[in-house]
Order: sequence, then structure tokens, then C-alpha cells
Amino acid sequence: MADTNFERWATRLSFAARQGSRVAWYAGQGVAMRRMVRRIDKEAPDQRPKIRPPTTPVPNLQRLLRDVAALMKRDLANVEAGLYPMPQDEEGGLAGLLARSRAFFRDVPEVARRRRTGAHQEVHEEAPGNRPRYYLQNFHFQSGGWMTEESAEIYDTQVEVLFNGAANAMRRQALVPLAEAIRGRDQRKMAFADIACGTGSFMAQVRRAFPRLPSLAIDLSEPYVQEAGRRVGRAPRAHGVVAKAESLPLADASLDMASCIYLFHELPPKVRREVAREIGRVIRPGGLFVFVESLQTGDNPAYDGLLELFPQLFHEPYYTSYLGEDLEAIFGEAGFTLESSTNAFFSKVVTFRRAG
Repeated sequence: MADTNFERWATRLSFAARQGSRVAWYAGQGVAMRRMVRRIDKEAPDQRPKIRPPTTPVPNLQRLLRDVAALMKRDLANVEAGLYPMPQDEEGGLAGLLARSRAFFRDVPEVARRRRTGAHQEVHEEAPGNRPRYYLQNFHFQSGGWMTEESAEIYDTQVEVLFNGAANAMRRQALVPLAEAIRGRDQRKMAFADIACGTGSFMAQVRRAFPRLPSLAIDLSEPYVQEAGRRVGRAPRAHGVVAKAESLPLADASLDMASCIYLFHELPPKVRREVAREIGRVIRPGGLFVFVESLQTGDNPAYDGLLELFPQLFHEPYYTSYLGEDLEAIFGEAGFTLESSTNAFFSKVVTFRRAG
């Protein structure tokens, strides 16, 4: 019993030290970034973006940090329950952390310029190759959109700053239904894909939690798939594939499980339905689909005002239409049944089961 209590205490202390320092680090960078943007905006007061006031109150930083703390408490409980290992969220030690931070702040003036002037089509003018028109935009006003190595290198820092160090913890909640689906089964005989994998942050966590699970990381951006491959490493059962979610290079009913994280709010309504049908095509009857996305209007009324502001502050042309989407109906038409939906700070984790 003494050893068990000590192990529990050590786990909690380690978790608190790691995640507490991450939240402080990224929340502090958020404060510094907002001060920097205000100084930049003062230099061109006539070009400040016009923001429509939200119709409901916006939670303050103290409320947001309390909700981050509640998410971290759930995260720790999942670790203690053995659903996934202790998080290892940062690469390259302190030197890597500082390098990514410097790159992030170097890009802040460019992001502020685009927000001030409304510029969001630079990628469309510069990007090579054949990509859907909706994809070739400077989402979030970020430099390079999804199309450059530099964007892939700083993307996760941008997202963690936005969510006060909670982005990876929100993603990790998708590991819970995966762990429950895998329990008692031979991982080696299953197949999983993370659709729109981005930089591979979630795939890296999947590989740590389920190292024998054959996995695919799929994304439309070559630089992001390359970044995902670097993070996952030379895992024998993990592969990266460049493809769009509405046309997956997979056989019918070839997956036992799939995830899709933070994609649907960046798709036009028509394409959302195409992607849902495609996911329904590649998942086997009885298979699991785990969907992690932004909250929608009414999921947490205290956040509704923030949901109104979000697409104005960050170039998100399809976000407003996403807020009212009937996800159960969209995936129902694709052959899925809704099993659960749980809020996780600014996100929600929804599980669907493919009809048998």
C-alpha cells in the first residue's frame, strides 16, 4: 500500500509540474502576444479590424484557466486509470521550446498585418500544386497557410498559445474511446487512421499509447505530413499519406477505427458531408469513429460569446456555419450512430459507431 500511495503521489507531482508549467508558459506567451499586437495596431489606428461585439458575455482569463484546470484534472485521472501514459508534450528540451517561441513571435507581426488588412488569400496566389480552392487560404491569418515547412514548425505553438497550453490535453481525450475499443483485442490485427492529422501531435500520442496499432496519418499538406512523420519517428506500423479527406486512398471497410480532430470547422458545408460519407465508406461495420472539434453554439452557453468572436479574430471562413451544424444528422446519413458527446474545455469529443 505504501508503494502504491508513493507511486500515485509521484505521478500526480510529475503531472502537475509538467502540465502546470506548460499552462503558465503558453498563457504567458498569450499575454505577451496580445500586448505586442496592441502596440502594432496603434501604429495604424485607421486599419484596425472591425469586430462585431458578441451577443452574449465572453469568459475572462480567470474563467478560462479554471476550465483548463478542470480539463487537466480529467487528463490526470485518465493517466492514473491507465488509459494512456504520462504526457510528453514538448520536444527538444528547453532549447527547442525557446526556438519555437522565437519563431512564433517573429511571425506575430505578419499575422497582425493580415488581420488588420483582411489579407487571407496569399496562399492561393503562391501555393504550387493542385489543391481544393477552399484549402488555399491563410487560415488563422497564419503565414504559409498549411503549405510551408515554417508553418508546420510553429503551428502547434500557435494553437497552444491560443488555448493556454490545453490543446494537447483536449486532443488526448480522444485516446479514451480508442483505449476502450482496443481493450482485450490484439492491436496488431486492427487498423486505425488519423484523418487530417496536421503536424502529428495526436498521432504521436496514439503511438505512445498503442505502439503495436497499425496506423495511418493522413493530411493534404506535404509539409505537415512530413512534420508528423518526424514526430512519430520510424515506427514500423505507422505511415504518413498525403490525401484529402473527401477522397481517401483506402479500400472500403478497411479501418477498425478512425479519428478526425479540428477539421470540420475548416470545411465548407458541402465538403463536410462529402468527408463524412468518405469516412463512412472506409470504416468497417461496427467500427469506431472519434470526432474532436470546437464546441458548437449551446454546448456550453458560457462560451457562446467566444464562439461568435473566434471566426472574426482568426480567419475561419466556415466556422460560423459549423456552429449550427447537426453533426448527428450528417454522420447518420453516412451510416453512423451517435454514441457519446463530452465537452473538453473549448472542444468536444464525439464518438460514432458505424452501423453493422
